[in-house]
Amino acid sequence: MVDEEKGKHTTPDPPQAYKKFIDKFPKLAEAWSLIGQGGRDGPLDAKSARLIKLAVAIGSLREGAVHANVRKALSEGIDREEIEQIVALAAGTLGLPATAAAYTWTQDVLEKR
Repeated sequence: MVDEEKGKHTTPDPPQAYKKFIDKFPKLAEAWSLIGQGGRDGPLDAKSARLIKLAVAIGSLREGAVHANVRKALSEGIDREEIEQIVALAAGTLGLPATAAAYTWTQDVLEKR
């Protein structure tokens, strides 16, 4: 998403289940934030990092992580075709059934846009 006033991409609101979890376990939320910050240190640009995180989510067959990374990718200006190419690239490694599942997970988010 783009904040019209500031012209910057904004992160989408996390799902309610995530909000409830971090409210219940604030130290885990803090640790999770530190892990995310640590992963940003390095030579990869933000777009490459997001697409890699999406690919890892797809490869590990984590539906919620796929949903989250597609939402974040869109909010960061990554387009549908790039997201769908990541799914297609997974086919050779994951096989058709797992790739088809990952495709449906990306479409869950893309079709809401």
